[in-house]
Amino acid sequence: MYSAQVSKMVETFELESLLPEISLKGRYINRMEVNRPALQLAGFYERFDNDRVQIIGRVEHSYLCSLTQAQRRKALGDLFDWSIPCLIISKNMDVFPEILEFGLKSNTPVFRTKMTTSSFMADLINWLRNQLADRVTMHGVLLDIYGEGVLITGDSGIGKSETALELIKRGHRLIADDAVEIKRVADSSLIGTCPELIRYLIELRGIGIINVKELFGLGAVKMQKTIDLIINLEVWDGVAGGYDRLGLTDEYIEILGNKVLCNRIPIRPGRNVAVICESAAINNRQKKMGYDAAKELEQRIEDNIMKS
Repeated sequence: MYSAQVSKMVETFELESLLPEISLKGRYINRMEVNRPALQLAGFYERFDNDRVQIIGRVEHSYLCSLTQAQRRKALGDLFDWSIPCLIISKNMDVFPEILEFGLKSNTPVFRTKMTTSSFMADLINWLRNQLADRVTMHGVLLDIYGEGVLITGDSGIGKSETALELIKRGHRLIADDAVEIKRVADSSLIGTCPELIRYLIELRGIGIINVKELFGLGAVKMQKTIDLIINLEVWDGVAGGYDRLGLTDEYIEILGNKVLCNRIPIRPGRNVAVICESAAINNRQKKMGYDAAKELEQRIEDNIMKS
């Protein structure tokens, strides 16, 4: 279980703190979802998720305006009694004094944003998904090759970093070398990034550590990328039958419950691994766009048999 710091949320979305006297130190959010407490303000608390960020939008604000002062105090007092992580008011709307009173009394931070409710909720949920996502660290190199996120894996010393360096020289971008932190941000989406400590660095045996951003410029690096393809480099064992030569059957690797297409590439002297990686990335992109060369060959063979 991961947590998101409330202070980092405030910094990211430039929220206005309406109760600056309340310290944000040690305050965390543990849920990816957010809540608009319309039903709760009306008195319905069955199945209320009080551990979510609570957002007051135009509808909730209008409802509170329609209440008498006594009714509004009752509605807001009940809400703050549930120990919510924080309350955020959207569209820079006016703040009821009762909100500040009960927020201070219950030691609950209250913020305000200029963004519309829908836009803010969408951005906040996306940010929370990234912060709270399940994650795992894998040994490999992640690059952006022709818009495809390609994770190159293989045994230590097989040439992953050297291949990455050649791809960077050919205009592609590095996300992470050696340690790739992978987050499951959606049911079908894995995002790869690099730990802050080794960001933009590549280790080359015999040379040492190089800084890709300083050596090749900002255009050679990227902060994160969706993982679309895994290329596993293996030492050539001399058995041709051990590798797929047509590409009619797909092999997958499961990461955090998500299946990612994997190409096993045999390595031996004379093979240009960088060009193979580029071809694999383009081929994967073509498949996603509806074109499969292997299936086209299969169809040609079937057509030829039918003719004869």
